[in-house]
Amino acid sequence: MILKDYCLDKNWSLFLDRDGVINERIIDGYVRSWKEFRFLPEVKESLVILSGIFGHLFIVTNQQGIGKGLMSIRELETIHEKMLYEIDKAGGGITKIYYSPFLAGINHISRKPNPGMAFQAQREFPDVDLKKSIMVGDSMSDMEFGKKAGMVNVFIGDPGDLKDNANIYRYSSLKDFTNHLIAK
Repeated sequence: MILKDYCLDKNWSLFLDRDGVINERIIDGYVRSWKEFRFLPEVKESLVILSGIFGHLFIVTNQQGIGKGLMSIRELETIHEKMLYEIDKAGGGITKIYYSPFLAGINHISRKPNPGMAFQAQREFPDVDLKKSIMVGDSMSDMEFGKKAGMVNVFIGDPGDLKDNANIYRYSSLKDFTNHLIAK
């Protein structure tokens, strides 16, 4: 089955990782301020198109920099407020951002690969059907999150990074994924 066979419409939800999908990832570091945040190429334009396809767009992001004391919740919220402003200004829309501030070693239900953020979205937005949802991410943790929540998985980046690539669609970027969805 190809991704287009799913008959995507407003009954579907899209879950997006942040770092590495929407903005440039800082290798071995964290985006700790707005001046460190850089949208990846054509992401805002893609989000405009994706907002027209899906009923909900959610961002789900692990932010253990908070748990490490490298940034505050308020600093993260400031980054997200400015990111949302830029996306809205471009004509896109994000339903809600969920984040987990917990350290990896804690294994909190809200920290990917655990599906807590997906279940929280489903509780807050009862029309979200996780079987009619796509998780777009750039790590195995993202793919495990999607699998545990029962979603379709889309991997962004180098497919060599995938250990288990069964039932995972692969694209080089969010723009590539978006172009595939709108191609006739």
